[in-house]
Amino acid sequence: MSSPAVLGLIAGRGSLPLEVARCARGRGRRVAAIAFHGQTDPQLEEEAEITWLHPGEVGSALAALQEAGVREAVMAGKVPKAGLYADPAALRPDAEALALLSSLRDRRDDSILAALANWLEERGIRLLGQAELVPGLLGGEGPLGRTSLGPEQRADVAFGFPIAKQIAGLDIGQTVVVKDGAVLAVEAIEGTDAAIRRAGRIGAGGCVVKVAKPRQDPRFDVPAIGPDTLAAMLEARASALAFEAGRTLVLEREALVRAADGHGIALVGVAAERLPSLEGA
Repeated sequence: MSSPAVLGLIAGRGSLPLEVARCARGRGRRVAAIAFHGQTDPQLEEEAEITWLHPGEVGSALAALQEAGVREAVMAGKVPKAGLYADPAALRPDAEALALLSSLRDRRDDSILAALANWLEERGIRLLGQAELVPGLLGGEGPLGRTSLGPEQRADVAFGFPIAKQIAGLDIGQTVVVKDGAVLAVEAIEGTDAAIRRAGRIGAGGCVVKVAKPRQDPRFDVPAIGPDTLAAMLEARASALAFEAGRTLVLEREALVRAADGHGIALVGVAAERLPSLEGA
């Protein structure tokens, strides 16, 4: 029997699925999760009832959620879209997945995820906003740790922020890496961490700027940063990370800030309306 007390969780990579599951359980909700082989953290098994599938097994995912009585669900964690091109057979797409893909005019993130969300809603499962259960993960304005932006970094963030917004509005990616008023890398299908590493192969000291889409759907693809982001920055010898305040999820905050401070990397929440003052600081 369906019950709003059962939360469905479509769990991709990273720690966000764990955070969502823990919060839901803390609110007295049972969690029924769809996890993906090679993507989802196995630790989620300690927090939820798990059905392990491949990303393309859409029909089986729906059946598992319906059997658990799910009426509300959350998508949490990244499922890399590059697999659609690198090795589509490994996704094991079923008839439902192939029908969804064939119905699309393009394969932008928003197109795929919106189609999946509508498909689930037509079958009685409503998607909640990604931050709805974990609003405390949204990063605020200003430095997260002890390290602040220097004058050159502030100028680069003010330069890169509107560019990132334009790229995000085109649904290409949500991150750019800039240095000295030049764009070193733009995130595309490879994802944020790979874009950061690509920038590092061009030059050290870049500023990473990550934003939400101008018309961000709160149900999916909300920007997030965490220790994996910092690891990519260290490899790329990047100097700062500016994220859009109030619209970016900060994962494993304590570990992230501790590591950033230890390496002298600035982590700063930036509000779009205060960009002119940032540039003039």
